[in-house]
Amino acid sequence: MIGVFDSGVGGLTAVSAFDRLMPECDIVYFGDTARVPYGTKSKAVIEKYAFQDCRFLLSEGVKAILAACGTVSSNCLSELKNALDVPVAGVVEPAAKKAYYTAAGANRTVAVLGTSATVRSGAYEREIRKYGDGTEIISIACPLFVSLVENGRVADDDEIANIAVREYLEPIIPLSPSAVILGCTHYPLLSRIIAKYLPESELINASEEAVKSLDEMIGGDAGICGSGALRRFYVSDDPAGFAESGKAFLGRDISDRVNYVNIEEF
Repeated sequence: MIGVFDSGVGGLTAVSAFDRLMPECDIVYFGDTARVPYGTKSKAVIEKYAFQDCRFLLSEGVKAILAACGTVSSNCLSELKNALDVPVAGVVEPAAKKAYYTAAGANRTVAVLGTSATVRSGAYEREIRKYGDGTEIISIACPLFVSLVENGRVADDDEIANIAVREYLEPIIPLSPSAVILGCTHYPLLSRIIAKYLPESELINASEEAVKSLDEMIGGDAGICGSGALRRFYVSDDPAGFAESGKAFLGRDISDRVNYVNIEEF
């Protein structure tokens, strides 16, 4: 059984990727909807929240954890890996690797779209540089994207979403970056709008790349994966609202599988 956590509903992009790429795995998901977003918090608070999230998932019996949250992956993944006795994966390294090799065969320009905390951390830049020099990396903090997604403002013709996307992307539109990392789990739901302004760029879904990486890490171990029949969801606030938003991510009703947990107890 694999645990997945995020600051809110956005991590369901990772659950969707599990459904497609690793359907044999049981999944327990935690969305910290009471404290979303993480991307505006300090590193110390992000680390505190991440450890609480992991302790809850471990109490559910998970055998591996995916930190689907880009902010956590950028700021304290190594601390989680060092402290926990189960495999822990994040979203930064797999997406950075994909972006580097995508850009290497084109104009060698990569854009990173992330929360303020992710951009401040410089994690994506450091990971991309590990593969070699010569890549131009432009990082843009897009703090409004999480709120847009959490409030369902993701339609292609949504005026507010289009204004926000166009404003954030304005510095990179003339550059037509080869690869654009969607460095927060929420951002793939805005991918159709982003693609309108960056039609020549390959959009990299960090959640999907992370699931592929985790698949390689555990090698289909049945002792970790389970039977694939379980999908259980927990939130720290408003299960009904989470279930309603979840339809957009998963394409199915999960209202009978969402439960509340008091994350402060962990």
